[in-house]
Amino acid sequence: MFASGTVAFRVIAHRPEGSTEAASVLRRHPLEQAAKSLVVRVATGKRSRRYVLAVVPGDRRVDLAALAERYGGREASFADRAVAERLAGSVSGSITPFAFSPELDLLVDEGLLVHDEIYFNAGRLDLSVALAVPDYLELAGPTVAPIAA
Repeated sequence: MFASGTVAFRVIAHRPEGSTEAASVLRRHPLEQAAKSLVVRVATGKRSRRYVLAVVPGDRRVDLAALAERYGGREASFADRAVAERLAGSVSGSITPFAFSPELDLLVDEGLLVHDEIYFNAGRLDLSVALAVPDYLELAGPTVAPIAA
């Protein structure tokens, strides 16, 4: 257990893994406590779009229709891999549940926040973090919305 200021967290080293299910097994926690982070492109007009970092429990999927509706968009789809990696600052499969780019809105499904602790890859495929939910909310400052299917 480490503490940074008033935030306690655990770092978990494991073999490289980008799949949420497999990483959860390696980290030894229930799949629903995994923060699955995906970059979604919402088409808000003919030539306009908004990118969203959608974070859902590991045992759920992102509800693309709900994201499109939330932004008044025509449709939502997963962002191109290169765009997602540029905006997230890490390779696909290791995206953290934190939005560091001003081009990226952070939306977290309320179902993930019912747990005491969440787990996620730490921007690398071979390293993960366990973090208390209240600390995550304070650090990330996400918008909480029902975005999981």
